[in-house]
Amino acid sequence: MPFAAITYDIKAGYEKEIGEIFGGFRRVGSPVVKSEGEETTRILATAVFIRDATMVRVIEYEGDLQDVARFMASQPGVQEVERKLAPYLTRPRDTGTPEGFIATFNRSLLTCLTQISARDAT
Repeated sequence: MPFAAITYDIKAGYEKEIGEIFGGFRRVGSPVVKSEGEETTRILATAVFIRDATMVRVIEYEGDLQDVARFMASQPGVQEVERKLAPYLTRPRDTGTPEGFIATFNRSLLTCLTQISARDAT
């Protein structure tokens, strides 16, 4: 299963406050992502890491990463987190519209150099 990682440029020293934002995160109702009524993608797991002025959200998924971005753009819990994070960002993120969210998501993506999983071993 592929992984994606997106970065956030944050103000250092607010780990506790940012942790509280994610502690109250409203999960999506289903990990299934549909396009034109058909299941195209599934979000398997997410994790958030923070150190100093950098935060990274890691997403494990199967399917199409752009479907993940479109799905996340429409989720009320994701929108709520983005709004609550705004005061802690050193670089604003244009995530108030689906188009802005998707563009910001794509600009924030880290390049995956390698990924290895025990599930892939035969």
